[in-house]
Amino acid sequence: MTGPVQEQIDHYWDLRARTYHAHQQRSDREQVDQRLWGGIWAEVLPEPPADVLDLGTGSGHAAFVMAGLGHRVTGLDASTEMLRVAKERARSAKGAVPTFVHGDAVAPDLAEGGFDAVTSRYLMWTLRDPVAALRRWRRLLRPRGVLALVDATWFEEGLAGSPEEFIDSYEGLLGDLPLATAESIAATEDVVRAAGYREVRTRPLHEVLETDLRLGAAPGHRPRLQHLVTARP
Repeated sequence: MTGPVQEQIDHYWDLRARTYHAHQQRSDREQVDQRLWGGIWAEVLPEPPADVLDLGTGSGHAAFVMAGLGHRVTGLDASTEMLRVAKERARSAKGAVPTFVHGDAVAPDLAEGGFDAVTSRYLMWTLRDPVAALRRWRRLLRPRGVLALVDATWFEEGLAGSPEEFIDSYEGLLGDLPLATAESIAATEDVVRAAGYREVRTRPLHEVLETDLRLGAAPGHRPRLQHLVTARP
């Protein structure tokens, strides 16, 4: 059972699914983001075709990019409305598309050793128990698999400046999310190591920041430096 914290998180993303998707899939950035994120994921994933699990996939931003690189992608999310948007996209998309499944990212109910890569984008800060989650993800990876996480220190100064509906939903939850108010990406690195991974490396994604400064970040967000954290099981 996931408990009330996860239920509140899922409820928020159910309500915001289509708005969030519209912010992430802006027509003026679509081709730029395809090239940008295609390069980032290609840098760390195995040679295609690989079996990739994208956790907290939302409406499938990363999952579709990785499928476009030639990978067999499974996108998992706990929000039914986010998955509804992702599946609608898959039905209308051309070429290879991800498979989308409902599940809890902290404890995904999937076969152990079934994936060459486990990825997430903007998920780590939302996890109610990140160490437990990463331990479970490690068991899902094959021996020479790779973990690849993208995140940032989104709320190191609290929720000031965030959209009102976000503050209403998350203000009472931040204390239950260990990485939500982290002041450095080092907190995520520490969690990865605590979960038993090795070869933990972090690369600042300056190219994403430069693109956000040039084209604008999603509404309600300010451009900030994101990081790619990779590790081996």
